[in-house]
Amino acid sequence: MHKEELITLHQMMVEIKDFFEKINPELKFSQYYALKIDPSQVHRSKMEHKYAIFILGTELANAMRDVEFGASGRISARMRELAEKTLKEIENLK
Repeated sequence: MHKEELITLHQMMVEIKDFFEKINPELKFSQYYALKIDPSQVHRSKMEHKYAIFILGTELANAMRDVEFGASGRISARMRELAEKTLKEIENLK
């Protein structure tokens, strides 16, 4: 994916996160917030946005699992794997 496409995906996922926070204010997306990156930060690297997407995807899948969706646990685990792989790629670039 191109950086612009990743940023668009990041924005869509943030909108989903906002929806979940609205229907359940007790949900915490602490790992995502700890990254201190959002889609408006276009100066951040493509890898940083990719990593944020995977972290947010993990937390969204966990939120979905808490609501009712059964297969979300597998999604969460896969997102976590992809996040870890991307973090290694980021660290190798430094």
